[in-house]
Amino acid sequence: MTVADVQPVPADPARSVRPEDFTGPDDVARAFAEQGYITDRRLATTTFVMSRLAKPLLLEGPAGVGKTELAKTLARATGRRLLRLQCYEGQDETKALYEWDYGKQLLYTQILRDKAAELLSDTDSLAEAVDRVAGADSAFFNERFLAARPLLEAVRSPEPVVLLIDEVDRADEALEAVLLEMLAEYQVSVPEIGTFVAENPPYVVLTSNNTRDLSAALKRRCLHLFLEYPDAERELAILRSKDTGLDDATARQLVQIVRGLRGLDLRKAPSISETVDWARTLAVLGVSELDAEVLSDTVSVVAKYERDVQRSREALPRLLDPNAVIPDRSGPEGHSHGAHSHGGHTHSGHDHEHAAPAPAPATGRPDDEGKQVRAAKDRPGRHDDQYYGQRAGAAGGPREVPPSTREVRSGQGVRSFAPNRGGSARRRPV
Repeated sequence: MTVADVQPVPADPARSVRPEDFTGPDDVARAFAEQGYITDRRLATTTFVMSRLAKPLLLEGPAGVGKTELAKTLARATGRRLLRLQCYEGQDETKALYEWDYGKQLLYTQILRDKAAELLSDTDSLAEAVDRVAGADSAFFNERFLAARPLLEAVRSPEPVVLLIDEVDRADEALEAVLLEMLAEYQVSVPEIGTFVAENPPYVVLTSNNTRDLSAALKRRCLHLFLEYPDAERELAILRSKDTGLDDATARQLVQIVRGLRGLDLRKAPSISETVDWARTLAVLGVSELDAEVLSDTVSVVAKYERDVQRSREALPRLLDPNAVIPDRSGPEGHSHGAHSHGGHTHSGHDHEHAAPAPAPATGRPDDEGKQVRAAKDRPGRHDDQYYGQRAGAAGGPREVPPSTREVRSGQGVRSFAPNRGGSARRRPV
């Protein structure tokens, strides 16, 4: 696009729509499947509508459900070039729209120094020199010195492209306002030059992981689709399409296990791509039958936090076999919260007093041992006179002191329940 193509009027997005890209939702599903992306009916229909209406598509959902991959597959299926704007916190319009190549402008200024001196040689005053330079400023503010970023590049491209605005929820709200003109009219305004209007409206795909709510103005300009994790059959079809090397029965079982892990309270649920990685890992190890040991050894492929790894390992036996019996580790050999035995000392849950080693139990049962330990602690004279407010009796043993009483004056109740100044009774806090 040249300077003559820059127009101050908005474009009509429908004038350059290419209906030959897809003939219908089934054609979208077929074209995507050829590229290894398995869609459902809802996703194929939304993609087809987006291509025909030339409207941006906003995909929201958890990480790893195929939002970014959809834009890449759309580019491959239609033969369009992919332009990607990766959003992040603190990003400004110079990284999204355009910026001036000041280094290049300065270089040209140094090279043309002699020509500039010749241009100003016949001026008699500073004001006249400034006016002369201002008349030539278009030489340094044109497309030659304009560094186009993804949004402007998508508008200026002579061929239709796919523009991916990835993780838009990570950008600041100010960047959303910058996007509105582009999303609504497929145009970008450059104050020093004019307005660039797209000759071929791009396919625009925005993705969001829902880390924050997007503005209503941005959502209003887009078709919207929320992507969730696929059902079991579709996820199995995805594994088959990726040629992981895992046999069909094992892959089906793995899909069910991954779906069970997603039902746990994990910090990050396993994504589809991580399921594919897990299947390939098991295939590399030559696994033909899943068991808790091999899954526990490789679960870190899909669980990326230590807490998630521990919870996943605890759940794997149950996910493999719902009737599996998990050994109780709270018995004598495990770690009990009631009493902990360390060497010759026993510590109860709320009593940190070191007791003398208890004699050997009569029957060898843990409950008999606990009774003897408690009986050894309950010996007379082990507390001083002031322990828990007690005083020693005449025989030296503890003697319980009756609670002291307090005298209540006759007017105290009257003051407590007398009306206050507002006329309502004063109530004691509950």
